[in-house]
Amino acid sequence: MADKTPAKPKKKSGLKPDLATCCGLLLAIGGILGGLILEGGNLKDVAQITAAMIVLGGTIGAVMVTTPVGVLIRAAKKLPLVFLDRQESASEVTEEIIAYATKARKSGIVSLEQDAAAIQDPFLKKALELAIDGMDLNELRSMMELEISLEEQHGEEEAKVYEAAGGYAPTIGIIGAVLGLIQVMKHLENIEEVGKGIAVAFVATVYGVGSANILFLPAANKLKARLRRTIHLREQMLEGVVGIVEGLNPKLIRSKLEAYSRHGQASKAAKPGKAAKAPKAEAGKEAAPAAAASN
Repeated sequence: MADKTPAKPKKKSGLKPDLATCCGLLLAIGGILGGLILEGGNLKDVAQITAAMIVLGGTIGAVMVTTPVGVLIRAAKKLPLVFLDRQESASEVTEEIIAYATKARKSGIVSLEQDAAAIQDPFLKKALELAIDGMDLNELRSMMELEISLEEQHGEEEAKVYEAAGGYAPTIGIIGAVLGLIQVMKHLENIEEVGKGIAVAFVATVYGVGSANILFLPAANKLKARLRRTIHLREQMLEGVVGIVEGLNPKLIRSKLEAYSRHGQASKAAKPGKAAKAPKAEAGKEAAPAAAASN
């Protein structure tokens, strides 16, 4: 008799503030403004609404011209992910899949139908439902790999929106500075006002360069990092479902999935010094037989 007791699906991970992003922004802005104050400046020197309007308005407009509306909307919806992080680890995914694999091995893959309906992750839910429906393994893998490829493509398009903004902002800032200088040139009769006007004109350049290197470009890189982790988890989920369909032992499935958890630590654990010595040792071993053969 099939076991109808549902496996315990992993609860959907909530969004938590990304401390790296928040602290990084505070540190960058605080360092710049703090340096300004220590140099005898005033916050009012860089508080120019017109400069902000020129830079932000011009940058957003340029991005809208170069980006399709659909991609632009998707990129805007992804902006919160720069400041919020979904705590979902590879080890949690492994435990969830092992629970399904254990139940499927005892009662058959059809017994997971009720569990699949309760899965929160749409990718894992679709993959497991297709497996339960009896789809051919090669077709299942092909279909889910296509989804991974499309998700990766969409994520890269969204990140490029912020990269484009980071490229346009400094140039728009220069345009703002030139516009300010044009206004200054109209009042050359008053030298004091000319000096103040030139200082105000360059605020637009500060806004352009600052927004590009503190907000837009870092946001693009953060979204790319989120995308890489998501694709990593998707591939892990697919391998787990394939293992369930193949009827593999849950211990074997676990050993395969745990490789995803160890992958991020492998590069840190590797020591270049020892790796560099290994080829020499191997070369020495290979040289001895060669010398013997020549004799």
